[in-house]
Amino acid sequence: MNRNVASPLASIVLATALSLAATGAAVAGELTVNLHGIRVQGGLVKVAVVDSQQAWDGGAAPVQVDGAPAQGETAKFTFKDLKPGRYAVMVTHDENANGKLDMNVMGMPLEGYGFSNNPSVMRKPTWEEAGFEVSGSDAAIDVALR
Repeated sequence: MNRNVASPLASIVLATALSLAATGAAVAGELTVNLHGIRVQGGLVKVAVVDSQQAWDGGAAPVQVDGAPAQGETAKFTFKDLKPGRYAVMVTHDENANGKLDMNVMGMPLEGYGFSNNPSVMRKPTWEEAGFEVSGSDAAIDVALR
């Protein structure tokens, strides 16, 4: 085998691989979700980030999920390595830690909840109402719990 031919080819392959790896890392963004209006201390605050209508409707898994005990009136959650695209955020606060979002007889939540874009609707917002774009740079959104 001619080493002079293999060496430049190996260098090109290595350079291309490194370039693709660097490009992939550069386009991933970080999303910070700032929650406001936590009314009950204790229980578990859960944040789900979804990237499709199907996931918004519960037919697919969220892209990322995080949760923490409620401590204070605000909380901050950071989601890393999100590819550029459209996302929406759902927040629930299981205030009594029974593993579910309690509802009244009319189907309205009795515990804290919120959505990205804080739409003023008396129902679960649509994917379009709650959706927002994440680019390759870091982003932050505020969600007010109801």
